[in-house]
Amino acid sequence: MSLRIGIDIGGTFTDLVAISGDGVVTTWKTASTPHDYGEGIIDGLRALLADRPGPVTDVLHATTVGSNTVLEAKGAKTALITTRGFRDILEIRDLRMPVLYDIGWTKPRALVERRLRLEVTEKMRPDGSVAVPLDRESLEPVIAMLRAENVASVAICLLHSYANPAHERAVADAVRAALPDIAISVSSEILPEIKEYPRTSTTVINAYVMPIVRAYITALDARLREVGIEAPLQLMQSNGGLASAAFAAESPAHIIESGPAAGVVGGAALALRLNEPRIVTFDMGGTTAKAGLVENGEVLRAEALEVGGGVMAGSRLLVGAGYMLKLPAIDLAEVGAGGGSICRLDSAGAPKVGPQSAGADPGPACYGRGGVAPTITDCNLALGYLDPGGLTGGTMRLDLEAARAAIHRDLAVPLKLSVEEAAHGMLRLASATMMRAIRAVSVERGRDPRQFAMLAFGGNGPLFAAGIAAELGISKIIVPPLPGVFSAFGLLVANAEHHGRQSIRVRLDQADPDRITQIITDLTEAGARRLTEDGFAPARQVFQRAASVRYAGQSSEIEVALPYGDVAPATIAALFGDEHERTYGFRAPSGEHVELMGLSVMARGLPDRPRLPERIPPFAQAVPASRRAWFPDQGWVETPVTDRAGITGVLAGPLIVQEYDATCLVPKGMTVRVDDFGNIRMEVAGRLEDFT
Repeated sequence: MSLRIGIDIGGTFTDLVAISGDGVVTTWKTASTPHDYGEGIIDGLRALLADRPGPVTDVLHATTVGSNTVLEAKGAKTALITTRGFRDILEIRDLRMPVLYDIGWTKPRALVERRLRLEVTEKMRPDGSVAVPLDRESLEPVIAMLRAENVASVAICLLHSYANPAHERAVADAVRAALPDIAISVSSEILPEIKEYPRTSTTVINAYVMPIVRAYITALDARLREVGIEAPLQLMQSNGGLASAAFAAESPAHIIESGPAAGVVGGAALALRLNEPRIVTFDMGGTTAKAGLVENGEVLRAEALEVGGGVMAGSRLLVGAGYMLKLPAIDLAEVGAGGGSICRLDSAGAPKVGPQSAGADPGPACYGRGGVAPTITDCNLALGYLDPGGLTGGTMRLDLEAARAAIHRDLAVPLKLSVEEAAHGMLRLASATMMRAIRAVSVERGRDPRQFAMLAFGGNGPLFAAGIAAELGISKIIVPPLPGVFSAFGLLVANAEHHGRQSIRVRLDQADPDRITQIITDLTEAGARRLTEDGFAPARQVFQRAASVRYAGQSSEIEVALPYGDVAPATIAALFGDEHERTYGFRAPSGEHVELMGLSVMARGLPDRPRLPERIPPFAQAVPASRRAWFPDQGWVETPVTDRAGITGVLAGPLIVQEYDATCLVPKGMTVRVDDFGNIRMEVAGRLEDFT
């Protein structure tokens, strides 16, 4: 039976999920190998295929190699070619700061050093007409500099090239002819949109990571062939769609946030199956916790994100800590709180959790691999929530005494608390941090989290879900099958997607409807061509249109979904007013001018048969009948332990549900059952205020 395989690399574990043509699911979880992530992938594939042999038809991959390259400042030696007088746009940025009163804050160092920001003589006007013709002689010293400095990658971003790319193409052709081995990123191909800093920054990021991502994809593809897998490699994009390896290698800016997107995509597919109109996804792994939103089966998307500024924490209204990436992405909030997050006291003696992580190597103190600092995993183990017999079905044993010793030395003694009190306090602190991420995608987007169900996954998500949900007023929690490898599973239900965008700045009361229609038509046809190249027949192609709109004078836009058929400017203005009121709580008076800033079309290729199985039956596993666990209002309690298959009918907490890839904690005051699909359903028994 043929197999489709999803691979997700995390900071601690590499997860693999295979689904066969008859819907049988097989999983494998192995420690990540940060020195060479491909090594962990191949080791996991060999183990998985030994357990479930069969021809592989698809390999779908979510990777953090792009974002890590920026975070660690390990990109290729990159140059920028720009219009004379605009070499410092990477320094000037957009004057946004993540902190208001910190005089010691410094902006991130530009990814291209100033001496490699090279200028050519030319100038386009905003309407695409030529103000200054391209001086080809000014290109000669630029090319000479690229050659002398052994530059590996170059970003080409000329003024107003979104309106007329002729000069950019001429510069790219000249560089390619003189230096055929250099990687070239052209802004009019990467991001043909107005606003110079976002376009320049996005193009530079693409150039900075391209050689590294290209080498990673090429090496992984070769390794797959070595183990007998001839299936095409596809990668998850930041926007939640799949792309070919060739596209990802040439346009790696689209896969910068590849890793976190897959779980939200899986959540959207599951929400449709369960007829859940509103879901907030909560994904807690070994290094970070991430939150996203799904409404009516569609993920909430953002028009831009920042990379390289650490994790996306709390309020994202204050930006500027990282590098602007102006490409569609799933709207995620991420905080540095995971199972491997280090628990410590700062210089003032205040307790802190993360963002530093013990990672996969050396890992938490309980792993016995040389880690000495207490982590969230150590705290959960010390309180009895995790099985000392080990993670991943007992293949990784845990050292309870090492965990308690680390907590006692670094936390309990300085804070004058018991080990249990110190461990529980750190878990509460981690929960508070993670709640900021959920509020960022809900409250800050005009959504009330109390109206949503929580979908909790990741290796640690089900452990924290009940406590966080209670604090936020969420009364219903869903823990999907395979929660610890759910992001890898999400890859298997994702669709191929291509996003096309075009700038157009015009007041809607003065807009030409025919021009709007023509742009949408052109973008739709371009998306259809790319889906056809991917093998999708016209009957399996769907398109979603959107507009970027703002009130005149605003500096940022809101993306508004557009209905099918001809769209009148007045309709766009009305839809924008509704979305602005929903997001920010108000709309301007009817006489306020509204500007259209851009149009976009998402082309989606649908599979020839449903990819989500009808049901994922629980796996029966050997677990202890009970375990002593510590609860703040009860102390040590002999707590029943079961696997998912052992949940028959409705059970009441306290209860621990132990599985191969995750552990679910059901506290007192909640009930748990398994639905027809195989999900764990946790609900408050009685009134929510009684539980909290």
